[in-house]
Amino acid sequence: MKKGKRQFNIAICGLGGMGNWHRQTIEKIENLHLAGSFDIDPARQKFAADNGVHVYGSYEELLGDDSVDIVTIATPNDFHKPLAIQALQAGKNVVVEKPAAMSSAEFRAMADVADATGMLLTVHQNRRWDDDFVTAREVFRGSMLGPVFRIESRVLGSRGIPGDWRQLPEKGGGMILDWGVHLLDQILQMVHEPIRTVYATVDHVTNELVDDGFYADLTFASGLVAHVEVGTSHFISMPRWRIYGRDGSAEVNWGSTGRIVCVTDRSNEDAVPIVTAAGLTKTMAPRTEDTIKTFDLPPVKCDILDYYRNVMDAIDGLARIEVKIPEVLRVMRLMETVRLSAESGKVLPFEEA
Repeated sequence: MKKGKRQFNIAICGLGGMGNWHRQTIEKIENLHLAGSFDIDPARQKFAADNGVHVYGSYEELLGDDSVDIVTIATPNDFHKPLAIQALQAGKNVVVEKPAAMSSAEFRAMADVADATGMLLTVHQNRRWDDDFVTAREVFRGSMLGPVFRIESRVLGSRGIPGDWRQLPEKGGGMILDWGVHLLDQILQMVHEPIRTVYATVDHVTNELVDDGFYADLTFASGLVAHVEVGTSHFISMPRWRIYGRDGSAEVNWGSTGRIVCVTDRSNEDAVPIVTAAGLTKTMAPRTEDTIKTFDLPPVKCDILDYYRNVMDAIDGLARIEVKIPEVLRVMRLMETVRLSAESGKVLPFEEA
């Protein structure tokens, strides 16, 4: 153990895909020990035992283990609220998978219990540590592009929604809750302005019960527009990020590949017109090479293990928690506004808390 750092014991409730991701991640973190796990599925209980994990016979047994400091809840969304409240009332600090709950009202109830018990409640917004997001944020914060007027954030796939609980509305399925919770959180971490309006549409290409894609335009106080798009029936992909400024544009892909292109000479008005069937256009002609310059993306360093390191430090009072309750509530309310806009077909105001 590092000097000045104590060991934390953590237990996982729900050892499916994300629960197992937590298991593998926890094993890499110094001073964090996996005390055990519980899952209602006997097959997952056996999987845990086969991988050397202590298996609790029930959730109550897990919560009754006085050595457990932190409980990570990685179950389907509809179980988050009751399991989190039960853990908080048992004196455990809680990490809950995203989306934090089925609604902002549910999460407020969870936060109220955390406040009453004095225990830490936080949400696993792990994609704040994605290298593509951190790179895009650095580009946005820099000065190379000039004033930024538009950000586009997309994740596009072609395999539909996974054939599990994500297809069921009563389980919190659909892409707004599944991927929107990430992309909207990232935008709000990038743009520190009030949101004025929200306009959204949803897709039901392969699933009638839940949205299998959505498009949302967020207009901020300065006039900047963030376009957020998730699709599961797209067979031609697009860049993960595009950022447009007065003086340049940037493209960021998964893995932080991409480029920045900036104007260097606005006085040169020479252009090779584009020839179309309807005539010539200089307006949309590409810039000549002598008036632009291409730059590499800024280097970034991300470590997903920092998420749990921050949780431990926050419990010990050594740091502020990174994923804060008001931030999570804002994202939950924004997802609800996205859904209401899509249902109404209207541009809706967003009431900041």
